[in-house]
Amino acid sequence: MARQPTTTTGLTFAEAFERVVGNVEGVIQGKTDAIRLAVCCLVAEGHLLIEDVPGVGKTSMAKALAASLGCTWHRVQFTPDLLPSDVTGASVYNRGTGEFEFRPGPVFANLLVADEVNRASPKTQSSLLEAMEERQVTADARTYPLPSPFMVIATQNPIEHEGTYPLPESQLDRFLMRVPMGYPDRSSEIAMLDTHGTGSTRAVDDLDAVASPAQVHAMVRAARCVHVAASIKAYLVDLAEATRRHAGLALGVSPRATLALQSAARARAASEGRDFVVPDDVKALAGPVLEHRLVASTSGSLTGVGPGEALRDALASVPVPVGRA
Repeated sequence: MARQPTTTTGLTFAEAFERVVGNVEGVIQGKTDAIRLAVCCLVAEGHLLIEDVPGVGKTSMAKALAASLGCTWHRVQFTPDLLPSDVTGASVYNRGTGEFEFRPGPVFANLLVADEVNRASPKTQSSLLEAMEERQVTADARTYPLPSPFMVIATQNPIEHEGTYPLPESQLDRFLMRVPMGYPDRSSEIAMLDTHGTGSTRAVDDLDAVASPAQVHAMVRAARCVHVAASIKAYLVDLAEATRRHAGLALGVSPRATLALQSAARARAASEGRDFVVPDDVKALAGPVLEHRLVASTSGSLTGVGPGEALRDALASVPVPVGRA
């Protein structure tokens, strides 16, 4: 029988995980899969990109996850006139001391909710690159570390909507997952009309925190200890190589993506009460973790082979490890 991954707070990993998921579900109905992926992304120490059309609850889910954690969090509405210093901070002259002092921006929090991130200019989008990769901000030749844990939860509308700027590949690669919200099913939407329409459901701002920073750190440490067999590691590398060789792709997944998929698979395994990763963890997370990092080639675009189809081809072509070897 598998050993249950535990945290230092007396709860098993799965119990702490379900507590956060259940809290978010209190205000986001019919999106259990998306919520579970978001919490997996958190404990895998990654950043989350929530993408879909307006009005399906992207910002609400980001705020609900932030509110469920007893951590500091800030929300920034990204607009075309937003400046990089509005996100990272700026040096301000102090007349009393006669020196410049750095005033930290909203990125100095445990969670940064970057709402509609693709509405800002590429220059402002790039202000997040260092923070997302190195957990620090450099200003005026000085480096300022960001608090731990640190996570960016960004939302974006599809790029075909007016007034948006597509995120560059270098920034997309820094998001551990891209999760679509999608429309709710019929029963969930009816329940939404019944509850939200009468105001009987708690608003996002009224959510109570159900996990402290110490608990988040404990979950992160527990996820890191989940065992990944040599055969699973070989499966991850073979899958990455399959995307790099695919004729329909101009850009396959990077080594950063392979590491991200391993971290996410560990978090998923722990959330299901296992202390080891199985191939189903990898296959279940390949889409959210890898698809947004792939770029279709010219021939792929002409033949209608997009990143999603190419990833499915790669998954089908790589043998799945079996047994305990």
